[in-house]
Amino acid sequence: MAKPIGSTPIFSFFVMFSLLYSGSSQTIPNERKTWCIANPLASNSALAANIGYICSQLDCGSINPKGPCFEPNSRMHHASFAMNLYYQANGRHLADCNFINSGLVSLIDPSYGNCSFHSGMLLIISRHF
Repeated sequence: MAKPIGSTPIFSFFVMFSLLYSGSSQTIPNERKTWCIANPLASNSALAANIGYICSQLDCGSINPKGPCFEPNSRMHHASFAMNLYYQANGRHLADCNFINSGLVSLIDPSYGNCSFHSGMLLIISRHF
């Protein structure tokens, strides 16, 4: 029997993403930690471009072979690590995780094993037009 769509993690990310982008000013209560992860619907070419752009500016050694975040060796995982690195380094604004809609802000820590995704507190999120 198929799982209802509401129980899947991807659905949860999209709900959270749409709530964060739904107004001109949003707050996340209780100073929640936030991370930037790759959108599971993003194309491989978009994720590769994100990795190239970010790693030309920041140290992405953790996703290189023998780095603690190299495994699993997938573009989605490597992009998530790099995109979070950029997001944290640039102040944790929604715009720092957009990457032409290939990034999502997560309230769930994506760290695993020896791979630690840095985090920070996000108090107020503003969107200006």
